[in-house]
Amino acid sequence: MTVFTPGQRWVSDSESELGLGTVLSQDDRLVVILFPASGETRHYALRNAPLTRVRFTPGDNIGHHEGWSLTVNDVSEENGLLVYHGHREDGSSARFEETMLDNFIQFRLASDRLFASQIDPQGWFGLRYESLRHYGRIQRSHLLGLAGVRTQPIPHQLHIARSVADRIHPRVLLADEVGLGKTIEAGLVIHRQLQTGRVKRVLILVPENLQHQWLVEMRRRFNLRFALFNADRCEGAESNPFEEEQLALVSLDLLLADDKTREYLLESQWDMLVVDEAHHLVWHEDAPSAEYSLVEKLADAIPAVLLLTATPEQLGQASHFARLRLLDPDRFHDLDAFRQESSRYQPVADAVQSLLDANTLSTDQRTAIVDFLGPQAEALLDRFAEGGTQARDSLVRQLLDRHGTGRVLYRNTRAAIAGFPQRQLHAHPLPCPDIYADVEGRTALYPEVGLQDEFEPVETAWWQDDPRVDWLIDTLKILKRSKVLVICAHAETALDLEDGLRVRTGIPATVFHEGMSIVERDRAAAFFADEEFGAQVMICSEIGSEGRNFQFAHHLVMFDLPTHPDLLEQRIGRLDRIGQRETIQLHVPYLEGTAQQRLFQWYHEALNAFLATSPTGNALQHEFGSALLEQLDHPQEARWATLLDEADKRRQELEEDLHNGRDRLLELHSRGSGDAEAMIDEIERQDHDPQLAIYMEKLFDVFGIDSEDHSDNALVLRPGERMLDAGFPLGDEEGVTITYDRQTALSREDMQFVTWEHPMLQGGMDLVLSGSMGNSAVALLKNKALKPGTLLLECLFVSEAIAPRTLQMQRYLPPTPIRCLLDVSGNDLGAKVSFDTLQAQLEGLPKHLASKIAKSQRDTVEQLIDRAEALADVQHQELVERATAQFHAEMDEEIERMKALREVNPLVRESEITALEHQKHSGGEALRQAKVRLDALRVLVVG
Repeated sequence: MTVFTPGQRWVSDSESELGLGTVLSQDDRLVVILFPASGETRHYALRNAPLTRVRFTPGDNIGHHEGWSLTVNDVSEENGLLVYHGHREDGSSARFEETMLDNFIQFRLASDRLFASQIDPQGWFGLRYESLRHYGRIQRSHLLGLAGVRTQPIPHQLHIARSVADRIHPRVLLADEVGLGKTIEAGLVIHRQLQTGRVKRVLILVPENLQHQWLVEMRRRFNLRFALFNADRCEGAESNPFEEEQLALVSLDLLLADDKTREYLLESQWDMLVVDEAHHLVWHEDAPSAEYSLVEKLADAIPAVLLLTATPEQLGQASHFARLRLLDPDRFHDLDAFRQESSRYQPVADAVQSLLDANTLSTDQRTAIVDFLGPQAEALLDRFAEGGTQARDSLVRQLLDRHGTGRVLYRNTRAAIAGFPQRQLHAHPLPCPDIYADVEGRTALYPEVGLQDEFEPVETAWWQDDPRVDWLIDTLKILKRSKVLVICAHAETALDLEDGLRVRTGIPATVFHEGMSIVERDRAAAFFADEEFGAQVMICSEIGSEGRNFQFAHHLVMFDLPTHPDLLEQRIGRLDRIGQRETIQLHVPYLEGTAQQRLFQWYHEALNAFLATSPTGNALQHEFGSALLEQLDHPQEARWATLLDEADKRRQELEEDLHNGRDRLLELHSRGSGDAEAMIDEIERQDHDPQLAIYMEKLFDVFGIDSEDHSDNALVLRPGERMLDAGFPLGDEEGVTITYDRQTALSREDMQFVTWEHPMLQGGMDLVLSGSMGNSAVALLKNKALKPGTLLLECLFVSEAIAPRTLQMQRYLPPTPIRCLLDVSGNDLGAKVSFDTLQAQLEGLPKHLASKIAKSQRDTVEQLIDRAEALADVQHQELVERATAQFHAEMDEEIERMKALREVNPLVRESEITALEHQKHSGGEALRQAKVRLDALRVLVVG
């Protein structure tokens, strides 16, 4: 077994871009290597560590970390460390241990392999070049992390995601109304921050009943495999289980119930905290709840924090202040001061509403703007009064910059966002059958539950006598050309309904419930989504209202009703989403004279929850809940009518308060001002670019992945008999179905949506670039215009700045290929002969012949490599200069913008500006250290 000594220098065979590594420690199982150039630390198993010891030989020129170089004359070993002896540039003698080596030293592994007869097949060299080109382009993209996910690009979501994710350590409250996609916004922020390297470890805290929804959303939409930490996983753990995963999902309920798990979580280091349903964090100045105190501790220790709630102010201004206090306790430290400050914004918000809606301002509104912006606003107001739209837009921009919570709060409302469908209600009162005659009170909401017995003979099943089942069968026959989603409260009811439909009608149906595995749910959803051969109806338990998108259907049958308005809205939200083109048809059967009818009346007449979203539903349920339960159990007609009337009036009051309290300035800030439309246009162009499919076919071909057509816009991938690497990230040993088409992916969640950001592509690309695949080749050039026997050398260099990803250097100088094509005289023909043109004229050679050519031409090739390095260095310097100019220009602009913004908005943290200045300094240093390295060689012989 290899013995590692602290201070020895090793390079990673699989991650050469990390630079030169230093041994930190070794135990019986692991060796720990630090890569100073990239700021990364890796733990490798001793048995199979993919590492190569760095040993230079006499004649090599090596660099000291202080910047000077040494020509090696001799090498000795002292205490396990290599010591290099030689001469400096000025001729003086010098020596230093390998610990002093420059971290940015590169290696000519391609030439070493070429002359050692390690020559790759022809197609591999081309794949390597394509991978280098695409990798650099992906890393530069300003849409990285936003374009490659399984979501419909929606303007306000993209605007929020980019503006939040591009901050250093964002701390914000995402408070869009129900149905506007807070979970997607949070997922986009997480995905972009992970893709760009700003964060590595993410913790999501959710209520227990939402764990599955988040797990599915993160995996299916964003390809993020969060580890679910439940009682089974944490119980009896001998070491901190949270240290085993980078992405963790855990319920608040578990943390409050289990002291040890809570201690483990608090001991772990996280980069980002996400908390869903943040309005449940109850806070009082004297006694905050246990949930609030726990999140407060985490938010104090974790740099980036996202809080999600659909009801930021419905539980009172103190509750809203409590959420903001978690994000910035220095800024939001006093509730009374916050109330006074908030009162200043309402007149300004009214003025903005008048500006945007009527394009006019009253005297009081003009005064409010001047008081808020200062005397400099007078000139803008005068120009606006003369009919200047530019003056109006400038006013709005300045108001946005100074908005009190504009940096930490994003809130969009349905009233401000277009694209939602209409709703139509179809109520179906039905007579209560004799089988339910003895069922009373709340049990009548789900009367079949008392009759469900898996051991009963089929002929006595409840669904034979329940009029709702007869009605459902008749309705499905009428809607036979339409997809119909049926949701009921219990899995047993869903399974029984599927039995009833199969036995009585033969209507193709599928079920979806919590007892199924994720794979089984995917298959059921795919069967329902299939237009030609799929099920007409999907019957879901309540879990069907969580996380899934069935908006290709527009008929929703609620076989029963849930007991909370939030669950009702979640059910309707499976179909009622932005992008739904049809009117939502809501079908609600209920048994007359029972609690079912009264619950229907409560939702329809008091909450108006069927025909519109119910932002006040949760508050009304709290206020009238006990009275509602009493009427469900022991109805009194007079009292029931009064309750409905009181609740309806209260709902209208609350909705009026919400409407009057709408902050148009905040909504404008949250919606963006046109930047998202440009992003959507670019995403659509990217979606229709054939480069992705072409590259993936080359990747599949080289790695031995078999592909065959599945259906329109879909392929089936399976491991082939000649599969090159079992580590290729196919996703499933048996095979997977993929699509490059976004619309297909949105309707078929059983298919993987392959994009430039998909783990399969990124993993395959890593396999190509992290090793030596394709970096040494010899080929026959068939070109009648050239003399047979003519030698050409094609060199691929990579210009790169090795730095921690948090510095974002990949945006300015990602690993960028530089290509040289030299004749024997050292002339570079690369600009005249494109890679694709040359590739079409090449043929492979038998390995023994290729090896013979490489060895016989070694002297010539080595001379040409030296010439190519000089040429590549010129291009490298040009790339570095352009990257440096762009980097400093953008950083200076952003720093100045943030400083100016801080003058008028205290929510811009000083730490944000400090972090930007640090990034500018460290990034500039990384660009000064940028190197060009030889990545691949191809010897071409004309035949």
